[in-house]
Amino acid sequence: MKYICLGYINEKAWGSASEDEQKAMMDECFAYDDELRKNGHFVGGEALQGSQNATTISWRNGNVSVTDGPFAETKEQIGGIMILEATDLNHAIRLLSNHPSVRLLREKGCWEIRPAADLTMMIDESERRRKL
Repeated sequence: MKYICLGYINEKAWGSASEDEQKAMMDECFAYDDELRKNGHFVGGEALQGSQNATTISWRNGNVSVTDGPFAETKEQIGGIMILEATDLNHAIRLLSNHPSVRLLREKGCWEIRPAADLTMMIDESERRRKL
């Protein structure tokens, strides 16, 4: 089963780390990502640019509303996503618990793990309805 892991980061705290600290952390994280990949657990992932580059769209008063910046005004922002293949939630927790970012980020961020929704049946039903 696929699990979507949302990585939250305190951008201000991350920015206060030295360049050497940032590089060492990234090297350790990428090494673990390689291990996950080698063992068939890393399905995909991407880092995100800083929240100052976010654009939020929503539906307001019958129209699409576009605003600059992140949706939530919080200390932590989504910094990236990782998609893991795991047998169950406990397996996904064990895999992500070993990721260096959990230990290295400490007060600078956290991870949220959610099972991916299987929309196969909904898509198939929608396709059948749209063909009528």
